[in-house]
Amino acid sequence: MPVKTLTKYLDDNKVRYVTIRHSIAYTAQQVAESAHIPGNEMAKTVMVKLDDRMAMAVLRAPDKVDLDLLRSAAGAGQIEFASEEQFQGLFPSVEVGAMPPFGNLYDMPVYVEESLSRDAQIAFNAGSHSELIQLAYDDYARLVKPRIANFAQS
Repeated sequence: MPVKTLTKYLDDNKVRYVTIRHSIAYTAQQVAESAHIPGNEMAKTVMVKLDDRMAMAVLRAPDKVDLDLLRSAAGAGQIEFASEEQFQGLFPSVEVGAMPPFGNLYDMPVYVEESLSRDAQIAFNAGSHSELIQLAYDDYARLVKPRIANFAQS
């Protein structure tokens, strides 16, 4: 999903947002630094397999996914991190590792870390390693309808 597709989706749904161009960065923490956003305000998307089905786990840049907590929250029997090879074909026009957290557009569940859901804003990669989008968390939740759970390790 190139940035234009995502911004059209947001425009069609009457969502106010800001796009921020930054120097190329590959980790969520680097993106936050490059865009001058505190790491706790930058969300990252981690791809996981829950009982052989792809899902997105969305959490703050400095945090890590606790697989046991997420497995329990999802009611899954098995969970593992998905490899890039397993998911890169699911997002044809997105740079690998820069997936925006809109699993609803790809028919996959999205789990948002509870601490992130309390923030007024959410910022995330917009499909490339040089652009991000920032918008109100409430608008994000309205569109994506993520499942909220506690699954982060600081």
